Amino acid sequence: MAGGSDAMDTTANITLSCARCGKTAHLQCPKCMELKLPREPAAFCSQDCFKASWSSHKSVHMKAKDEENSDGSREGWLYCTKRGQGRSPKLPHFDWTGGLRPYPISPYRVVPPHIDRPDWAVDGIPKIEPSSDLQRVVEIKTPEQIERMRETCRIGREVLDAAARIIRPGVTTDEIDRVAHETTIAAGGYPSPLNYHFFPKSCCTSTNEVICHGIPDARKLEDGDIVNVDVTVYYKGVHGDLNETYFVGNVDEASRQLVQCTYECLEKAISIVKPGVRFREIGEVINRHASMSGFSVVKSYCGHGIGELFHCAPNIPHYGRNKAVGVMKAGQTFTIEPMINAGVWRDRMWPDGWTVVTTDGKRSAQFEHTLLVTETGVEVLTARLPSSPKVYPWLNE
Repeated sequence: MAGGSDAMDTTANITLSCARCGKTAHLQCPKCMELKLPREPAAFCSQDCFKASWSSHKSVHMKAKDEENSDGSREGWLYCTKRGQGRSPKLPHFDWTGGLRPYPISPYRVVPPHIDRPDWAVDGIPKIEPSSDLQRVVEIKTPEQIERMRETCRIGREVLDAAARIIRPGVTTDEIDRVAHETTIAAGGYPSPLNYHFFPKSCCTSTNEVICHGIPDARKLEDGDIVNVDVTVYYKGVHGDLNETYFVGNVDEASRQLVQCTYECLEKAISIVKPGVRFREIGEVINRHASMSGFSVVKSYCGHGIGELFHCAPNIPHYGRNKAVGVMKAGQTFTIEPMINAGVWRDRMWPDGWTVVTTDGKRSAQFEHTLLVTETGVEVLTARLPSSPKVYPWLNE
């Protein structure tokens, strides 16, 4: 019954208070951590306070177990392993870098038979994409392809907005995935991430120290979290890709600054897009703004070409002094999606084979748009709409 875990809330950089006396907490109840219960009622300043509270505190564990046993909706929920191809009833062993842990995930969501699907939908393996010439040559889209891209990206924006509207403390990331999935299907589209290289969900949800590719699961969002939702829609044979990072309840100032800086990095990068600009310049612009704000830029994951293929040329690094080749030409479509870290830029992979986290456990934020290079500049195909949720204070100033 002794608790030896540090009670500093590393996900939000907030010092917790003792649940019994209100002093600064240094310990957390190990049973509460095992059951993944909220941190605040499980924090204590000393072993003495913990022991004095035990007779009443242990009832929290019993209640949690009763709720777990009576919750039939969790039947079939397991931890994701082997890059989406495996499931396990037990939490994997791992040297976790921050306060976040994976939770069990729900079974695959159903896609109605009338929905047009990409070639990986059934067996998880893309057939056309890996060997396509468009991995080496940047495609110039036809007017017909561009119009299909506009339609698809508009649906993607509406899907992301629908997901954003439900974000609040207590909502699970699996619920966000359900909304993204159902909104996509209702529009006649297929959620591109679903079964792409065996990814088990219809969108990515990346919370706090997760940089990208977080898997929606049973974890409830907590007050003070930040969460990125990454949506891609496949419709009329093309993909539209976008993401945004959202505040959950009352978020600390450091996290707000990180999210705003990341938003600005994307906006500044988009502002230079036009024919004749080198792709490598995008990283210079992003790196300059992030560094001036005291943040770092993730180097392992980049923007990409998009269209009838989910990922193709060009490769768009977001960091400075990169070696991206080529120049922008009218008719090209690609994403810019900077991932900005509060600490160091380096990353690690969770045992699920998808979830990428910061090595120091500090927070990360990301924003993404799908763009079309025009004759005179750029069109943001996934731009926010007048109906998009008003969630960013700096846009209202």
